[in-house]
Amino acid sequence: MRLLAIETSCDETAAAVMSDNQLLSNTIATQEIHQLYGGVVPELASRAHVQRLVPIVKMALAQAQLSQNEIEAVAVTYGPGLMGSLLVGVSFAKGLALQLGVPLLGVNHMEGHLFSTNIKPEGPTPPFLSLIISGGHTILTYVRAWGEYQILGQTQDDAAGEAFDKAAKILGLPYPGGPAVEKLANRGNPQAITFPQARLKPNAVNQSFDFSFSGLKTAVLYYVRKLSVDELEKQRADIAASFQYALINALVENVARAHKVFSTDAVALAGGVACNKTLRQAFFQAGAQHGFQLHFPEPIFCTDNAAMIARAAQFHLANGKRSPLSLAPDPGLALK
Repeated sequence: MRLLAIETSCDETAAAVMSDNQLLSNTIATQEIHQLYGGVVPELASRAHVQRLVPIVKMALAQAQLSQNEIEAVAVTYGPGLMGSLLVGVSFAKGLALQLGVPLLGVNHMEGHLFSTNIKPEGPTPPFLSLIISGGHTILTYVRAWGEYQILGQTQDDAAGEAFDKAAKILGLPYPGGPAVEKLANRGNPQAITFPQARLKPNAVNQSFDFSFSGLKTAVLYYVRKLSVDELEKQRADIAASFQYALINALVENVARAHKVFSTDAVALAGGVACNKTLRQAFFQAGAQHGFQLHFPEPIFCTDNAAMIARAAQFHLANGKRSPLSLAPDPGLALK
C-alpha cells in the first residue's frame, strides 16, 4: 500500500511516503522562529503549518516519485500535541483522503515514537521495553505486541526534554536546550555537583516506574542563584554535566529496574532526547550490565517526523483499521 503520512503535532511540519513498509521519502520543515522566544509559541506554530504543509507534502511526493493520485491511503497524527497544530494536519489529511477516495487513519503520536525504531528492519521485536524521552513526554512502556502496550511509568511533572530546556535557560543557553546542554556538558565534570534524583514511592498502578524532574531543575536554579557572575562562568560546564548526569541516571535506573521485572531481550529509546550521545552510552553500559540489547532510531527519526507515523499506520491499515472522516484532533490523547 502506498501511504502518505502527515505529522503536525507541535512545531515540525512533516510528510512521508511509505510503500509496503519501505520508506520512499521523509520531509521535515523545522520552525526556527521559536528560538527567539525560548520555546514553542502555539499560535506561531499553527500558522507555520498552514504555510508549509502543502509544499512539504509536494516535496515528499516528488522524492517518492509518485503523483498524488497514486496514494492509496492517508495517515495523520491526531494527538497528543498542540490543538492548533493538530487541527491543520488533520483537516488537510481528511480533505485529501476525501478527494482521493482513499482510507484515512489517525495515528497516536506516541505510538509513532514506539514504531520509530522499526522504520528500518533491524529494529526490536516485541516484547520489549520502550522509553520515549522528548520535550513533552517521558514514558516507559512495555510493548507486549504491536498494538498492545502497558504504560509502566511516566513523568509526574517536567518531561526530560523540558528539563533540559529549563536547565539551559537557567545557564543562559539557547533553545532548544538539549543539544546546548550536551555540548557544554562535554567540557564539564559530571561528578562536580551532586544534584538530586527523584525516586517515587511504589503504587498499585505502575510499581514506581514514574519519573520526576522538577526537583532536579529547581536544584540547578537554586545552585546557580548562589553564584556570582564570575563563579557561574567558571562552573557553567560542570553544572551542565552534573545536571545531565543526574537526569540520565534517573532514566537508566528506572529502565534497569523495569527490565528486572519484565526480563525482555531489548530496550528501545525514542524521542528527541534519545539523540543525546552521553545518554546512549549510559544505556549501552546498562545493557551490557543487565543483559539487554539497546535499540534507537537514527537521529532524523528521533525528533518529530512523519516516517514513524507512516510505519505505525502501515501496521494498523494492514490489520483493517480505518478512521472516519469525522476524525477530530485530540491534544490530550493517551497511549493505549
